[in-house]
Amino acid sequence: MKHPSNKIAGQEQFSKGIEGYVFDGADGSQVAYWTNPIGGNSAEHTHGYDEYMVVVQGQYTVTIGEIEFPLTAGKEFFIKKGTAHGGKSLPGTRTIHAFGGKRVERAKKIVLLQKDYLLF
Repeated sequence: MKHPSNKIAGQEQFSKGIEGYVFDGADGSQVAYWTNPIGGNSAEHTHGYDEYMVVVQGQYTVTIGEIEFPLTAGKEFFIKKGTAHGGKSLPGTRTIHAFGGKRVERAKKIVLLQKDYLLF
């Protein structure tokens, strides 16, 4: 799963220090797998599609307005499209998110070709 061609671009993240990988559905949906080694906050944001998430390891707390929903390993959460949400994770938290639309772009690949670096 952690293949460089699936790595999510850094500017696509709502949390600092997080590492993610993405997989695309034939219908334009995406599934993203994130690991946050340092923990921290995810800035409030919205999507034009539904989001489903499950915590694999650690704890992620979803925040909607003033309400916090702490999720530990095995806990799931559904966020309806258009809902402003953010959150915070403990160090070492891993989550999987399914998005009903395109959420992220992949990082650009750097290819070594005759001692020159080319961006694709």
